[in-house]
Amino acid sequence: MELLCQIIKKQVLPNFINLETAIMTYDRNALVCGSPAWRYVYHTIHSADKWFFNPFVYTEPDFHEDSMDNPDNPCSVELSDQQLFEYLYAVKDKTLQYIDGLTDEMLLENPENCKYTRFDLVLRQFRHISLHTGMLNGLTVERTGKFPIFIGGEDTIDKLKNGLFDE
Repeated sequence: MELLCQIIKKQVLPNFINLETAIMTYDRNALVCGSPAWRYVYHTIHSADKWFFNPFVYTEPDFHEDSMDNPDNPCSVELSDQQLFEYLYAVKDKTLQYIDGLTDEMLLENPENCKYTRFDLVLRQFRHISLHTGMLNGLTVERTGKFPIFIGGEDTIDKLKNGLFDE
């Protein structure tokens, strides 16, 4: 694996771990702009599933309902936290395999029918996952007075051995 792709892989894993920790500590029914927090979890995972790779050539997951990825839109489907974790783990594995297949040169190329480079797509998802993880953690801090553990890099993954909260 090439240098830039190695750096991306080292950073993407903590990003997914932080989202996983946020899900383990959040109140799924807490309202965010009128929608339950679990809808934002789904929105975040769905976005990673779609936008890490190529949003213009994408197949929705079987359980997806039209516009379900937008928390502002009502939907008849309610995913359990177990379903959200299963989706998160599948997207994490898909993402890590994808990065393993990239070269540094490929990062500067546009996927099929996509106006963004692969590097643009990766950076957009880093920002997006971090934004929503922080939002979910803010809800948890408000509710519990405790801040969920935040992994800054592979050297801090051991922090999880001490529990889910930074105490």
